[in-house]
Amino acid sequence: MSLPDREKTELSRLLRRVALVGSLALVSACTVHPLYSNAPLSTGASANAELASIAIKPVRTRYAQQVRNNLIFGFGRGAGEPASPLYSLTLSVTEAVESSALVQVGTDEDEPTAGSVTLTANYTLTDAKTGAVITVGKRSITASFDRPRQEFASYRAQIDAENRAARELAEALQLSIAQDLVRHGKAAS
Repeated sequence: MSLPDREKTELSRLLRRVALVGSLALVSACTVHPLYSNAPLSTGASANAELASIAIKPVRTRYAQQVRNNLIFGFGRGAGEPASPLYSLTLSVTEAVESSALVQVGTDEDEPTAGSVTLTANYTLTDAKTGAVITVGKRSITASFDRPRQEFASYRAQIDAENRAARELAEALQLSIAQDLVRHGKAAS
């Protein structure tokens, strides 16, 4: 074993310092603030107040209703739908159920199979007064489930997966719409 070359260690120290200074310069340019803070947007209302003022139009399917209910709860923080909404949200949710794996056994044992439920939401957020489109977006969530051979157990597992996907999709939509409102608030100023 030999001792490290003094010039190489000094060079590596210098490179580390340059990298540290460069990363500090990049980090200092970031502006981070809480998305759901009570700090006012450029429109004068806080992000929480703007989310609470979104009315969601009715939907037709059970899984879309689950997404809608979770959104109403999330937007209003449990307070329900707004009395005088500033925004209107049109929501279209589609479902795709797929079998992921099949286990075939020659005996009478109940061998589970795997499935997945994918919920995809297309949304349009509009100004309630003017009808102007603020944003259009699409989000998708997949939830997996075991599908046993018993019919009711398989049906119930799929419903549970739909409910999980609906909850996660509503959270993703809430975050996406909050970001869209922040961007819209900055564009309005």
